[in-house]
Amino acid sequence: MKIRLIYISVIAIILAAMLPERAGAQFRDNNNAAGTMKSALDNITDTTEYEVDSTYRRFTIGRFFKGLKHEDTLTISNVFFPAMILPGTGQIYNGDYWKLPIVYGTLGGCIGGAALFNKKWKKDGKSSDKNIRNVFIWGAVASYWGQLTDLTVSFKSDQKPLPGRASFFSSLVPGLGQAYNGDYWHIPIYYGGFMISGYCWAFNQKQYKRYRKIYREIGEGTYTGHVTAENAVWFRDYYRRNRDYSVLATTLIYILNVIDANVFAHFAHFDISDDITFNVQPAVITPEMPQTGLYTYNPTYNSAKLGFAMDITF
Repeated sequence: MKIRLIYISVIAIILAAMLPERAGAQFRDNNNAAGTMKSALDNITDTTEYEVDSTYRRFTIGRFFKGLKHEDTLTISNVFFPAMILPGTGQIYNGDYWKLPIVYGTLGGCIGGAALFNKKWKKDGKSSDKNIRNVFIWGAVASYWGQLTDLTVSFKSDQKPLPGRASFFSSLVPGLGQAYNGDYWHIPIYYGGFMISGYCWAFNQKQYKRYRKIYREIGEGTYTGHVTAENAVWFRDYYRRNRDYSVLATTLIYILNVIDANVFAHFAHFDISDDITFNVQPAVITPEMPQTGLYTYNPTYNSAKLGFAMDITF
């Protein structure tokens, strides 16, 4: 089940990056960009900073490494995903070099400690070695998670709220993106959904294991209860199916929480006016003349007529 949770988190993070994102950073042109951007940059000096649409910020390996050298600017998605593969690159891009020893020290130390005590546990079979190994494993996970969270927090952008930041916040900590957007009332809804689906998940998993054990004992001839083999199979499959539905519900709530953070971060930049009016008034309707030499004037159909004009303001 732990592996499934990891897969769920990875899928949610990938979906977060697939959501539309405006460029939250600013672009520094040091080499006079080519192609469609060249005409717009001809009169701009190397020190000028300006915002561009994310259409022009497509990820490439070359652009990523130029970003690490601070010769180009990347969107938060183009920093976050490489940092999932190469921990610490987000801190390099953000210029927080002093954090690198912390990231690599804790991550490397925890991985090394886990490997060492795993070897001792396999050799000696002591439960204490296994527990220490598990502590180091969770320490490595926390260090990995921490460097992703840190780069998301430290990413510099003039756009607030930044949709990409909100998405990654909610993928790392459900509800954090809603808090970042100021939509605090969304948080109890999602955590309520997590509590209900989590309870159903745990209950159905417990019952599934119970009837699976009964069916196994019936087959071994050690069962002394009143449940038949047919009933044990039916209940086992029933609770397993309900458990899978609970896992699916938890996954959907988790993904919805990421999408919610992204969408409402976009909504924060919409200019919504309070002037919403609908006006109908008499008007003179003049037909347009067709652009063709075959047209012949017909006074019945081509003269101006009285009608109504509708004016909608929103």
